[in-house]
Amino acid sequence: MTAQDWSLGAGLQDQAVLVTGAASGIGRATAQVMAALGARVAALDVQETVREVVAELEGPGRHLPVVFDLADSGSMPAMVADIEERLGSLWALAHVAAHLRRKELGDVTEEDWDAQLDVNLKGSFFLNKAVGEAMIATGRGGRIINFTSGAWLTGPVHGSHIYVASKGGVVSMTRGFARAYGPHDILVNCVSPGQIDTPMQHVDNLPEIVAAGIEQCPLGRMGQPEELARVVTFLASEHASFVSGATINVSGALTMY
Repeated sequence: MTAQDWSLGAGLQDQAVLVTGAASGIGRATAQVMAALGARVAALDVQETVREVVAELEGPGRHLPVVFDLADSGSMPAMVADIEERLGSLWALAHVAAHLRRKELGDVTEEDWDAQLDVNLKGSFFLNKAVGEAMIATGRGGRIINFTSGAWLTGPVHGSHIYVASKGGVVSMTRGFARAYGPHDILVNCVSPGQIDTPMQHVDNLPEIVAAGIEQCPLGRMGQPEELARVVTFLASEHASFVSGATINVSGALTMY
């Protein structure tokens, strides 16, 4: 075997990959790692700043910024088709993006529910479906990596009730897609982060909640986006060729299962 066969991104060289939430945090780190390993990255985010992220990726001219609202599920097949026309058939989806509104339970409105479920669960379902159907059409398999939250198992803290409900749904949804797409050699998995040092971790969060999470983690710290990006890259690579339907715990033992 060559050094490339054993590398973290074995099989990703020149492959087209779609990374959502790519303007910041784990999504941005994932786009950077995959680009450095030779993939052609479609970096998607609702924020226009994703264009700046793409401009800085290794391998200029090989990547594509995609400004898109994941609540617009009806436009997903056309969006995926446009990416494939410009970058080639997709090998992997790293679906990191999510929407969080922190509110105490008694203050949650129906609009809060819809805003988070439309992106986090409905949007995830129809994005998985659009990408999966495109992969089936090529007949060469692929990888879909979704994101949940460690709180899907432990329950919400500090106003994340709706977010956590949606992320519990993502785990079940991932298992369904793994069963449906397995016969097509499309592997579908889910990453469950613990406390990670991203903008979402700090927005509208209480400093004492952040500090308590660090204290409770056996490693005594928050995870870094790059540590999640490497796990995503493994799941997208040839090394994960018999991993499907799994929820991978990446929490520094903050949660255990």
